[in-house]
Amino acid sequence: MNSRNQFRARTLRAALLAGAGTTLLVAAVPAIAQDAAAPAAREEEDAIVVTGIRETIQNSINTKREETAIVDALSADDIGDLPALSVGQAIQTITGATTHREKGDASEIALRGLGPFLSNATFNGRDATNGSGDRSVNFNQFPSELVNNIKIYKSQQADLVEGGVAGTIEIGTLRPLDFGKRRIQGEVKAQYNPYGDRIVGSGGIGWRGTLSYVDQFANDTIGIAIGVQRNDTNNPEETYAASSTWVACRADNAASGNCDELQREDYGQDPYYLVPNSYIFRQISETDKRDAAFGAIQWRPSDRLNINLDVQYSDRTFVESRRDLTISEARRGLTNVEYDENGIVRYLEGSSSLESNGSELSRSEEYLGGGLSVEWMPTDRLTLTVDGSYSRTIRKEIERNFRLRTDRDDINGDRTEVGNQRVPYIYELAPGSFVPTITIDPRFDLGNHDLFWDDARLRRDESKRRNEIIAGRFDAAYELDGFLSRISAGARWSELTFRDYDLRNEAFELTSDIDEERAINNQCRQAFPQTGYLSAAEGNSIHSWATFDVDCIFGGYLGTVDPGLPDELRAAANRDVTERTLAGYVMAEYDADLGAMPVRGNFGVRVVKTDVTSNGLRSDLILVPDDTDPGRFTLEETSDFQTVRIESSSTRILPSVNAIFEVAPDTLVRIAGYRAMSRPNPSALGAGRTFTLGDGDDGGFTSIEEAIDNVRANGSPGLKPLMSWNADAAIEWYPNKDSLLSATVYYKQFNGGFQPVVYDETFTINGEQVTVPVTQTRNSPDKSRIYGLELTAATRFSFLPKPLDGLGAKVSYNYADSNFETQDIRLGDEYDPVTEDVREGLIAPAGLSGYSKHVLSAQAYYELGPVSLQAIYNYRSKYFQDFVGGNSQLRYVGPSETVDFRASLALMPGVSLRFEALNLFNEPKATYMPVYGSSRQYHYYGAKYFVGLRARI
Repeated sequence: MNSRNQFRARTLRAALLAGAGTTLLVAAVPAIAQDAAAPAAREEEDAIVVTGIRETIQNSINTKREETAIVDALSADDIGDLPALSVGQAIQTITGATTHREKGDASEIALRGLGPFLSNATFNGRDATNGSGDRSVNFNQFPSELVNNIKIYKSQQADLVEGGVAGTIEIGTLRPLDFGKRRIQGEVKAQYNPYGDRIVGSGGIGWRGTLSYVDQFANDTIGIAIGVQRNDTNNPEETYAASSTWVACRADNAASGNCDELQREDYGQDPYYLVPNSYIFRQISETDKRDAAFGAIQWRPSDRLNINLDVQYSDRTFVESRRDLTISEARRGLTNVEYDENGIVRYLEGSSSLESNGSELSRSEEYLGGGLSVEWMPTDRLTLTVDGSYSRTIRKEIERNFRLRTDRDDINGDRTEVGNQRVPYIYELAPGSFVPTITIDPRFDLGNHDLFWDDARLRRDESKRRNEIIAGRFDAAYELDGFLSRISAGARWSELTFRDYDLRNEAFELTSDIDEERAINNQCRQAFPQTGYLSAAEGNSIHSWATFDVDCIFGGYLGTVDPGLPDELRAAANRDVTERTLAGYVMAEYDADLGAMPVRGNFGVRVVKTDVTSNGLRSDLILVPDDTDPGRFTLEETSDFQTVRIESSSTRILPSVNAIFEVAPDTLVRIAGYRAMSRPNPSALGAGRTFTLGDGDDGGFTSIEEAIDNVRANGSPGLKPLMSWNADAAIEWYPNKDSLLSATVYYKQFNGGFQPVVYDETFTINGEQVTVPVTQTRNSPDKSRIYGLELTAATRFSFLPKPLDGLGAKVSYNYADSNFETQDIRLGDEYDPVTEDVREGLIAPAGLSGYSKHVLSAQAYYELGPVSLQAIYNYRSKYFQDFVGGNSQLRYVGPSETVDFRASLALMPGVSLRFEALNLFNEPKATYMPVYGSSRQYHYYGAKYFVGLRARI
């Protein structure tokens, strides 16, 4: 099946699944209404104790009904009952929430089709850190077995203090005294990954084990909750990728065929096509280990004093063994180029050096968070709460990689059949396909190790990100009689720090003795580590190539497998950001009757003051000639650094109002209006500079002009929060505990966006002052908007005859339309910060990062006696996904749909057999740059299967 037919099949499957679920729910409405009109039957039903998926959905419906703001939730009374393997997977079953997939699993969450940076995430009501450099929580880091409720505030209220434009995601762990019973629970799951089974020497087997204990002591005045998990699995991956830098080449390029990059002054005049710097085929073998522990102590010595201490810890390490085949000169020797009106290449013939690259990458991410809260009621009406919290994430990544290139001669000195260092290839991208076909000249044997040996290069890269938040909060609430039922006020202080470094060690003296190189080459050869590489990618013609062992290469050339850090640990790209926030709020809650109609809600205002300090380093640069080509050179930093400090401040006032009208005993109408803010990512506030120093992939630079064109700002410290005015209106029908039908319309007007601007900066290169145009991002005065519709329908088909009355379903859909614009930092519009002139770009802008027009989730479950079954379908339309840190080119993620399945069988009281399957249809992830349709990367992960046993007493 070709890619176009695959897309049609996916679209048809999505329509059938959604249509089937909606048809069932619509057909159920009359029966639901009849059931709601039978109070005796409902009272009898209320006497039944429900568990499992039905209980979780009932709790979620009840939470939505009782909350004042517009809220959707996923809640389980018992620990370990959320129907997912990770918090991210659990969240994407909530109305309007969808996920960005990394390594085949749910990671960052988008609400109402809006990107993660527009949301705010809290853990037990406190801001949480992550290791990505943005503000979204890495939900894949936390096991769902140790979380028992997730709440998403779609509208804002003043006591949320900060909130987010799209909403606030609140993750909650269990409070032991509120739980009120003893529980000891253990669960062991085995994982099987068919893609892992393709890895030579691996069976694709992993496991995860969870143990939790909850109890109460001293006449129920002290409670404890402890949960631990060990996860030891694998997530192999196979992918094709192009580099993250794309350029526009003149269609009438030079006779040599080398890409002649189109200059901005010629935009709109000359025809062009878009190409990257390189193409990479990558095979990944991986191991993934995680240890997690959650704990809580609750002390309630009296009805007026409640003290809670909770701690969360997670330590995750994964190791990737990567084997790459790289077409390193994708801008060289281009002929017979065919392209469409958007500059997307459909066919070209090129000639490039080929590389067999190998790398070992390890990433460790440690999260530590928690806090102490004290709640005191000095009187029956007054409640005072003090909360102190700490959250820290440290992510460290080490990659050792090597490069072996082709030459006109092989390692034995014999002329190759191609007879040239550069090997011809053909690139083809069929219309409607996301999988390009790259065909290497058949005279070149990709599996011949003798052909990869020249220009050996070894590198060790190490990066470290540390994100830390220290925060304190004070709240006071006073109960009233009359129209105003409660007045609350509070203040919050926090200090966020984000520091990172990216260090490269590559100044190695490598042997140039051909006999030694031949010995290393022969000694370090390995068989291709996978069977069936990219066999699911229709049109792919490359299934293996000559690969080498990374440790052996490093040991052979350097005498050590890990050369360690460079002597100089400072770099101009390092970030050092401190953000201090002081905020306060006042909120009033009201409860009254409008005639015969009950009305309740709240109104209030928040004031948020933010001070940002960003430190960056600047260094002189020197030109270093290329040893193999004197006409080319690279840029290198000197060790003479100066510190640049940039400060920024902002104060924002955020009013909000929520109202709920009970138009009928089972029907609510909600309205909300509020102003909201979303802060820039911490990494986007960096004051450093990133230099493409000439890594040899493109042969270095031929002029200073070419070199300085690769200076980039790695952040914009002056960025202010993105502000919006928002309005929501919802109608919700609750015919019974299992059923919900709701519709919400919303509108957001953004007061500003983001624009790329070019500032002239002075750098010293080879002792001379050179003016360099450096592109940054600023807040724009432009206004944009987004409006949307959110629908939810859920029911259990109790009207069906037994045993079909155990069927239930939930369908949710979100539609959003936005005119927000994000420009490509290289090929989009540029703004002069002095004259405000606009230099028009070459390609169309993207929308909001993470914005999807359509998001659909459908669930069907069946529970009968000891059997519980659940199928979950998720769909997300295409979206623009910014690179962390910003100031980068546009990247789009194609439509995504996944189908998951879960089943459990109660073997005896407290003991159940459980089965889970993720990504059943092996849905790949496809990305495009810098315009949609221009294939940049696709990933295949395969399905994952889990079978386990859970026991609780």
